[in-house]
Amino acid sequence: MINKKENFNQVCVWPGTLVGETEATKFEAFMLKTHSIHVQYLEEIKTLPRIEQGYVGGRNDLFFAIHNDDVGKFAIPRLQTGIKWIEDVLDNEIGHTIYPDRVALYREW
Repeated sequence: MINKKENFNQVCVWPGTLVGETEATKFEAFMLKTHSIHVQYLEEIKTLPRIEQGYVGGRNDLFFAIHNDDVGKFAIPRLQTGIKWIEDVLDNEIGHTIYPDRVALYREW
């Protein structure tokens, strides 16, 4: 898990998105250019299987943090691309998470 920079508290999850750690700077520039928001690339995680629902796992999900000043203006636009707040993801995954337990440490509230 990557430490978040100061004032980058809200973590987002973009399901099914592949960037690659070597392209993190380009991703951050893309988000600034297309959405006028400052982000910090955190990591990408392959989802775990959810056997009871027949889900085999292996999807690549992108985790990034958004600067505190940009959270409000990104709250609605993020929905158009399927980006979720980490709290929503974790609350919907209770008891059958598709992420390693350590991901819960990204939660701020």
